Amino acid sequence: MVETATPRRTTNRGPGRLLIAVYILFAIAATSRALLQIVTKFGEAPVAYALSAVAALIYIVAAIGLARAGHAGRRVALVCCSVELVGVVVVGILSLADKALFPDETVWSQFGSGYGYIPLLLPLLGLFWLHRTR
Repeated sequence: MVETATPRRTTNRGPGRLLIAVYILFAIAATSRALLQIVTKFGEAPVAYALSAVAALIYIVAAIGLARAGHAGRRVALVCCSVELVGVVVVGILSLADKALFPDETVWSQFGSGYGYIPLLLPLLGLFWLHRTR
């Protein structure tokens, strides 16, 4: 009897490449925005600008985790997507509930409305992709 090997699903193939590309794009956008805000006007909204930097770091690490595709990469991506989802929801709620808490927008403010709500959808897509390719 001949056994056919089932192809191993990896996070960096097929639609995963597009997901990684979007994470890289958001990593670049969030990093650029955070650096500019921190360098030019950090005193105006330190919490908001620090959160933008945290979001940028999460996007970078998530992209690396998805691209590595091994067991460790999957685990890193899972943690990043989970933290990112919690962050977007918590910051989204807080930014709507108390505008004084965030005098300037972050990547995750109002559930990522400034970025077309992609920051809210991205971790959901990442978690879905990780589940689908497990």
